[in-house]
Amino acid sequence: MARHGGGRGWYGKVLGAALGVTVFAAGASIWTGQAGAVGVASPKAKTTASATLRSAVKPVSVTIAHASDQGARGVNITIDDGPDPVWTPQVLDVLREYGVKATFCMVGTQARAHPDLVKKVVAAGHRLCDHSVSHDTTMDKKSEAYQSREILDAERMITEASGGVGPMYYRAPGGAFTPYSRKLAASRGMRPLGWNVDTKDFEQPGTDAIVATVERELPNGPTVLFHDAGGDRSETVAALRRILPRLKEQGYSFGFPVR
Repeated sequence: MARHGGGRGWYGKVLGAALGVTVFAAGASIWTGQAGAVGVASPKAKTTASATLRSAVKPVSVTIAHASDQGARGVNITIDDGPDPVWTPQVLDVLREYGVKATFCMVGTQARAHPDLVKKVVAAGHRLCDHSVSHDTTMDKKSEAYQSREILDAERMITEASGGVGPMYYRAPGGAFTPYSRKLAASRGMRPLGWNVDTKDFEQPGTDAIVATVERELPNGPTVLFHDAGGDRSETVAALRRILPRLKEQGYSFGFPVR
């Protein structure tokens, strides 16, 4: 999600206690949504608190991805901050209605709290993205050890909640990337993920404003940022219901961010 205010935002009061939490890994074969299989071995993380289920993954580029795997007329729908028991199912319903696949950037503690929703996202053919443990938008000001815990613990939480499907991307809260966090995520097979169109839906500007922002800014690039948690997301659901068929009519196709 884009920066809104500062610090940990609305997650801080609820999720702060989750930092540094250690979840024991289970030995299992890991399969990655839309991307084939990866194996399990001993992780090489710098912090034992961040030992993760996935290892022996193929490193990806450290550069921040924006492009679509569908080419020049592709659109990447990305959904941040969930899963949420009220709004994620509604977002999934709209995506299913229009046959659109999206990338869900999940907060680790949210994924751990709602594993059924994580599994539904995967079962519907969408991709997972690591959005940190506590959604701290000041991560770029914190130590490497802190960044490592936030990224690797969230990776593990999401993978466990999904039943073994690991995130394919890492989106820093508020875009608070650092060279270290990008390199760490990429070493775990998670491509750093940016955005081109910030719909500002987090600010609840109205459905018309969200749709207008997408139409105005999409020429700047294909990756569009929405949210399915953090408050009333009814405007987001309504905007998706309007913009998805409209973009299809205009000749756009929906895909995933490049890896």
